[in-house]
Amino acid sequence: MIFWGLWLGFVLYAFILAPPDRPDTADLILKLSTGAWEGINPTVIALFNAMGLWPMAYAALALIDGHGQKQRAWPFVLVSFAVGAFALLPYLALRQPNPHFSGSKSALLRLLEARWLGAALTAGAIALASFALLKGDWLNFWQQWQTSRFIHVMSLDFCALWLLFPVLLRDDMARRGLSQPWVPAAVLALPLVGAGLYLALRPTVEESPAGEGVGVGE
Repeated sequence: MIFWGLWLGFVLYAFILAPPDRPDTADLILKLSTGAWEGINPTVIALFNAMGLWPMAYAALALIDGHGQKQRAWPFVLVSFAVGAFALLPYLALRQPNPHFSGSKSALLRLLEARWLGAALTAGAIALASFALLKGDWLNFWQQWQTSRFIHVMSLDFCALWLLFPVLLRDDMARRGLSQPWVPAAVLALPLVGAGLYLALRPTVEESPAGEGVGVGE
């Protein structure tokens, strides 16, 4: 119920309480999507691209989590590449605790387990953060945050994905035999970078015959 409440509150805020959209929002999204970044605040560019990295980080946790759930994770992860936490919050509301893994891993899960993926996400996150901090116009970004629904909601979406990451992280740690209490705090201390570092350094989940785990059944 907590996650459903967060989802409903997020939706209502985005469409009722957030600043009104600007007439040039569609053009801004098109330019950001096609790499025509001339004249756009680097902070906005970095934020937009970071919102493409977050779903990849969540996929590396949610898809293996969904392997043991009645409700599969992949539809929510797929939609999250377009709408972020708006898609992932319903999955968090529907899933059950799942600290075990049973069965074999598909080719996709093996890909998401690869350390190079976490390393690539980490490098991308560091590059985007550096770009925003060194090149960005933060006063302009603050003004846009107050007057543009797109930038306002995208910023809140980033924060939601950052703060919700430990929800899946704890079960993912349990599946890998990790119990260090400082890991979630360390991941949260470095937005997006921490998630990438965890994915790059975490042990691999061991495969086992279906039925040996005690998690939620298929």
